Amino acid sequence: MRLKAGKTDKTEKRQPDSKTQTSKNSRKNNREFTVITYAVLVLFVCMMGYFAYFQFVKSEDFINSPYNKRQDLFARKVTRGEIISADGRILAETITDTDGTETRYYPYANMFAHVVGFSTNGKSGLESIANFNLLRSHTMTLEKVVNELQGEKNIGDNVVTTLNYDLQDTAYEALGKYDGAIVVMEPSTGKILAMVSKPDYDPNNIAEDWDELTAEDSESSVLLNRATQGLYPPGSVFKIFTTLEYVHENSDYEDYSFDCNGKFTEGDSVIHCYKNKRHGQEDLIGSFADSCNSSFASLGLTLNPDSFTELCDSMLFNTSLPLRFESSKSSFSLDADADVSTVLETSIGQGKTLVTPMHMALVVSAIANDGVLMNPYLIDHTENYNGIVVDAYEPTEYGTLLSTEDASLMQTFMREVVEDGTGERLSGQSYTAAGKTGTAEFSTSSKASHAWFVGYAHREDKEDIAVAVIVEDSGSGSEYAVPIAKKIFDAYYQYWLHEKTKSIILITKNHIRRYCNDRGNKLWWCGNIPW
Repeated sequence: MRLKAGKTDKTEKRQPDSKTQTSKNSRKNNREFTVITYAVLVLFVCMMGYFAYFQFVKSEDFINSPYNKRQDLFARKVTRGEIISADGRILAETITDTDGTETRYYPYANMFAHVVGFSTNGKSGLESIANFNLLRSHTMTLEKVVNELQGEKNIGDNVVTTLNYDLQDTAYEALGKYDGAIVVMEPSTGKILAMVSKPDYDPNNIAEDWDELTAEDSESSVLLNRATQGLYPPGSVFKIFTTLEYVHENSDYEDYSFDCNGKFTEGDSVIHCYKNKRHGQEDLIGSFADSCNSSFASLGLTLNPDSFTELCDSMLFNTSLPLRFESSKSSFSLDADADVSTVLETSIGQGKTLVTPMHMALVVSAIANDGVLMNPYLIDHTENYNGIVVDAYEPTEYGTLLSTEDASLMQTFMREVVEDGTGERLSGQSYTAAGKTGTAEFSTSSKASHAWFVGYAHREDKEDIAVAVIVEDSGSGSEYAVPIAKKIFDAYYQYWLHEKTKSIILITKNHIRRYCNDRGNKLWWCGNIPW
């Protein structure tokens, strides 16, 4: 059959051009190659990022991990170094017997137990976080070679801490028979100057006492470092946060007024002032200085729960503290549908709110430092056994916890606590103190309370010092915690004139002692030094 001109058979298929088909295949292959290339590149970048993160952020954690088998290798070749206070006191050292047996010795026993820790039956405290530093040796190369040829160990590096012996001793003795915790810091740098936790233990006897210390039926939790891990109801020290939130929500806060008759009632809920004291007419700063529960319960009802929660979260609640020590998270929660009783209790630091002493020390440090929080640290530097510095640690900023204006306001409010409030025992000193007391109920079946004081002291000739004190099962903050804070402040300013002289003497004496010990005290003058 013949087809008409200009028409084609619909069944006839057009054959693809070979060049066109090749071009399409090429483009397809190029796209696949590009995708694979980018995928490999992304994977490479992720791997490099992880390696960088591991190297600069997590390496020390891995090195100091008890599961790192390289530690055993180090320990076989290196005698563990010393842990030394900022003023030259040896807090931990390794004593080697004539038969080569090594014993870790803690000269001050219980006093530094939780902060220095132990290195037997596991590790804790500085013995844990500085483990790598103590097991590496920067002994001179020639000396290392000689020691290895003779089959002798090299001497590990020493860790020089920020801890001040006088302040640690003062805090430890001031806490006395009570359980509790004390943290002392330098707000401008973040240096931890003292850290005490009771009940305590003797790290020299950790192996012998281990079963008793870890017994399941033990209620004392002796090994728990209460300074960083203890969670307590904050009581009235929480009014720092309640005050800040009220100020944020009320620009006319200076006009605040409340008439206190000793208690505040809302529906079926009743909040009492301490010992039902009638404070009378109070403004906001007066309510804070007198720690008026009734006033704070009243203003707490007016606060926005979401905004309050946001403020507390920004002040380190519900988050890990910037601390290498093992620590607990402080907790705060206030739902929009919370009942009246919960709101009232939360506003005065009771209810479900829990804090650690370290957390409160960081908050008052930021207030004293005009709102800026410095990262807390315990290691000043490491040095070899000859005293040559290997690594030095410099202060670093964590960030701004509160604005300069808020910090200034809280400084004013906290000074009023000392000048005309519950912290009057700190007034009239050679330094200017500021702070907040707290009396925290912890049991509905007991009338006893935890005593709190958090605050700082200032004098022009020396760095500020911040403290957080909690005395368990004692009484009011003004009666039990404030006197402890005063002893610490007094010691800090009283001993300052002699610190540098004492440090030089102690450091020199310790270096000479180590020199003699390394040589078996065979030099005639070693025995004539008054150790």
